[in-house]
Amino acid sequence: MNQYAAMILALAAAAAVTALLGYVMIPWLHKLRFGQIILDIGPSWHKHKQGTPTMGGFMFIPGILLAVVLVFATDAIMGGTMLAGGGSSGLLAQGFDQGVAVKLVAGLIMAVLFGFMGFLDDYTKVVKKRNKGLSIRQKSLLQIFISIGYLWSMWLAMGKQPYTLVPFLKDVHGLDAQLNLGWSFWIFGFVVIYATVNSVNFTDGIDGLCSGVTVVVGAGLAAFAVMRGLFGAGVISAALVGGCLGFLVWNKNPAKIIMGDTGALFIGGLVTAIAFALDCPVILLPMGIIYVIEGLSDVLQIGYFKLSHGKRIFKMAPFHHHLEMSGWKEKKIGWVFSLINLAGVALGLVLVFFGLRGFLVV
Repeated sequence: MNQYAAMILALAAAAAVTALLGYVMIPWLHKLRFGQIILDIGPSWHKHKQGTPTMGGFMFIPGILLAVVLVFATDAIMGGTMLAGGGSSGLLAQGFDQGVAVKLVAGLIMAVLFGFMGFLDDYTKVVKKRNKGLSIRQKSLLQIFISIGYLWSMWLAMGKQPYTLVPFLKDVHGLDAQLNLGWSFWIFGFVVIYATVNSVNFTDGIDGLCSGVTVVVGAGLAAFAVMRGLFGAGVISAALVGGCLGFLVWNKNPAKIIMGDTGALFIGGLVTAIAFALDCPVILLPMGIIYVIEGLSDVLQIGYFKLSHGKRIFKMAPFHHHLEMSGWKEKKIGWVFSLINLAGVALGLVLVFFGLRGFLVV
């Protein structure tokens, strides 16, 4: 199956299934009264969103998964091996990786498990009427369990010499340099998973923000996958873009449905999985710059609040709430953040393509 046709099919199928599911899921969630609960500590002007259906992840999770299964199954029937990489004809291809299929399948499973964790949190808030959802301890234990499971699969796929690409550096042949981290890779991997998943969740707070930003992130990861010749990761990235576009039909301001932790944690897990499948989790720093900003703003706010005994850096965290309290409209925040992330994606791709040639990291 033509690799580019596969990516287009994945995007279109995910977008169509997700958008069409809105006609079914939104009335059903209304009927079940699975509506958003606005906390008293949240922005007062969000009170009008009280009761808006949440758990929107149930729209794009099936859309993305069905699109991925459709493309990989069709490719396999036609004798292709896209799930195992998709060839090595990309501009920066590093050769065929036998562990790619394991990474992709395990990554999809990790994303689904994070989505299920988000569902438990949403369900506890909406149905059990516990405003804060799962406790911090419960969330941490679940995240540790899921992360260790995924890292174990990575160990099986990568063996005893785990590495990460450093796309901003090139070896003497002009290929991406490999940084062999040894045992510290697993600590690094856990930090990346934990930070990314939670940062994506922080980005979900106003209409269309997380889904809009993720469209840009997914497109950047798809482009990077093409450059590396890893079209399996490209197919999943394209499906992520399509799922978020289909969801934006209903999630754009004023939103008819809210993503909820179900969707945000799934996206966080999937974005992380794609980055690891590309052997380059550090690419999320420029390509997911809004995730980074949102996550850091929350960490800085909490840390400074504790150290200063009650003082704050921002009017409210995460940062998009600070902008809201400064008079920015939700639509403006969504567009500005997406454009900033687009700049981050462009920077990441430029660094990947040109890099700093002549360096070799061992």
